[in-house]
Amino acid sequence: MATVTITTIVENTPGPPDLMGEHGLAIWIDTGHYRVLFDTGQSGLVLANARKLGIRLEEASAIVLSHGHYDHTGGLASVLSLNRRARVFLHPAALRAKYAREKDGRGRSIGMPRDSQIAFSEHATESAVTEQVSEVVEGIFVTGAVPRANGFEDAGGPFFLDSDCTQPDPLMDDQSLFFDSPDGLVVLLGCAHAGIINVLDYVHCVTGRPIHTVLGGTHLVGAKEDRLDKTIEALRRLQVKRLGPAHCTGAAAMARLWQELPNCCFACASGMQLRVESQLQNRWRLP
Repeated sequence: MATVTITTIVENTPGPPDLMGEHGLAIWIDTGHYRVLFDTGQSGLVLANARKLGIRLEEASAIVLSHGHYDHTGGLASVLSLNRRARVFLHPAALRAKYAREKDGRGRSIGMPRDSQIAFSEHATESAVTEQVSEVVEGIFVTGAVPRANGFEDAGGPFFLDSDCTQPDPLMDDQSLFFDSPDGLVVLLGCAHAGIINVLDYVHCVTGRPIHTVLGGTHLVGAKEDRLDKTIEALRRLQVKRLGPAHCTGAAAMARLWQELPNCCFACASGMQLRVESQLQNRWRLP
């Protein structure tokens, strides 16, 4: 049994001690033996906040990118300038050009920034492509591409692969982290573009274990009432005990989750720290 410490380094909401926030996400996982950085925020803020939290990014064994958007990959160059030995895990589609359609119909680039792409290419020998469930360090797994199995989660959005916004981006690079604990799985979401319930159903199917704790971006911003109703119903079905909605959840969805699941939700702002007793072992036959 090991104690895993999870710390939010960067999130939209600033937190103590004197931590800044930005539209992005970076989470630190410390198992006592291994250290993993999940996403890097959108800028070098990840370095400044890590220093204030006493986190040594140069000790990371692995860096996992949840997907290729700038607000999750923008700090990669800064992190790799400190740590040249960490193995970088990402889905190959994370490296593709990515655009969001603006109200006037034009495409705005939202993919991995150029400096992060260059830093990654120079670091490519220490990278791992994750298209399916893979072990990152002992007992901590990345989902790879998540099947879009249910009919109520819109895994799309105004996201495209070209600047003319003619080729929809299916965001198959969206992936999450998970590990086991005596009470059930702990799941860390980047943006859950695949759909939070698709992610949770998938890791439950792969492992056969219940879901205990979920934290990170849920991409429920702009979700209609019907989707929110079904999401909350599914969270109850899965008997999730702790939920830390963050980043791209959106104010309306955040309020609804806290209202409907008041004994479950916790804040996940910059500086949040969670300790979990964990069974860091691979007990599953992975696909």
